[in-house]
Amino acid sequence: MTESAHGKKVYLRSFGCSSNLAEGEFMAGCLSHAGYDITTTANEADVLIYNTCAVKTPTENRIIEILKKARAIEGKQLVITGCLPLVNYERLRSQVDFDGILGQGVGYTIVETVDRVLRKERVVSLDKNLGKKPSLDLPRIPVNPIISIVPIAQGCSGSCRYCCVVFARGRLRSCSPDQIVSRIKHDLNSGAKEVWLTAQDTASYGRDIGVDLVTLLNQTCKIEYGFFVRVGMMTPNFALDTLSELVEAFKDDHIFKFLHLPVQSGDEEVLKHMNRFYSVDDFKRVVSAFRKAIPDLTLATDVIVGFPGESAEAFEHTLQLIEDVEPDIVNISKFFPRPRTPAEKMPQKVSQKEIVERSKTITDLTRKIATEKNRAWSGWRGRILIDEIGKRPQSFIGRNFAYKPIVVKDSNHSLLGSYINVRLKKTFRTYLEAEIVD
Repeated sequence: MTESAHGKKVYLRSFGCSSNLAEGEFMAGCLSHAGYDITTTANEADVLIYNTCAVKTPTENRIIEILKKARAIEGKQLVITGCLPLVNYERLRSQVDFDGILGQGVGYTIVETVDRVLRKERVVSLDKNLGKKPSLDLPRIPVNPIISIVPIAQGCSGSCRYCCVVFARGRLRSCSPDQIVSRIKHDLNSGAKEVWLTAQDTASYGRDIGVDLVTLLNQTCKIEYGFFVRVGMMTPNFALDTLSELVEAFKDDHIFKFLHLPVQSGDEEVLKHMNRFYSVDDFKRVVSAFRKAIPDLTLATDVIVGFPGESAEAFEHTLQLIEDVEPDIVNISKFFPRPRTPAEKMPQKVSQKEIVERSKTITDLTRKIATEKNRAWSGWRGRILIDEIGKRPQSFIGRNFAYKPIVVKDSNHSLLGSYINVRLKKTFRTYLEAEIVD
């Protein structure tokens, strides 16, 4: 225990992607190991830590407001970590009165920082982790004890013109398969039953160390334990490189039949302007190969609306792609220029009003498709893993083999972490509802 930790409580909140959530869990583990008490209530904490995200302008704006409110709580020390300090430090410096500020992937450095701010020192420490790989041997306090979030790599191999994450996470640095498998085994032995393999692009995993995602998945699935694996987002161009082997790896019973494949636009010219290294046909090839081998696959994709150069015709191409491919999930983002990105300097010919209208149009389409896709599961019976406590009293959320969220109710048991058999009763746009059966 550090001297400063005695009797002190820390509140830590993470925003954004699963990689950031994992880093928040590692920071909490390091602080607890050093003797700090991790609390879930900001008002009773001595130090407030906000592990921030910077991928979108609306997210940044919301976090800035949260930080301002946190600063207004008397008697608290405020520490900011994550991507936002590395992407837009100047805005934080001018709008938020913080006591400490760090980048992402800080590990045990957070302990030293909290020690110092409790001694009334002001800490500014950025850019020190851009060349490091994720530290997988750190202590961890999971937000959800059933889910193990494992960062398999840091950074990416792309150069998308709209993306600011590269300023925070740098270029690709992969952990070895042995390191990852060791972490997974540790977490499974600690009670986890669902593993999230996460990175900025899982399909580019290992290219810096001479391995690939297929190798990692095959080694992971050899672990003799009952668990599921959710594979994180992968770009189409890197998925194509090992497509047949990747599809074969996904057939393993351990792996959720869930593919997150961001397309961003259904127009070839817009994809070129974005500096995305694949075509619309490439995207379709990957989807087709997975669906041919795994018909019940859940497909998620991402779309940016209003990127500079997106004409009305280009937007129609995106709508047509969504109609043709029918993804189960579409994450829609309105374009906002991010600091220091090439897209920030591109002339924007699409008005904000038009971007809003296009966003509504594609949202209406994707909601219709999602409702129909979920309706196709009507009457399904099978086994699910309960991995989340529901928002309603006595409700739980589980996942089936295709990672579909299924809500069940049980007044007598805590089902978290249980495998149960269910029969679907109702289908909704974003989830399914079931009853428990013997």
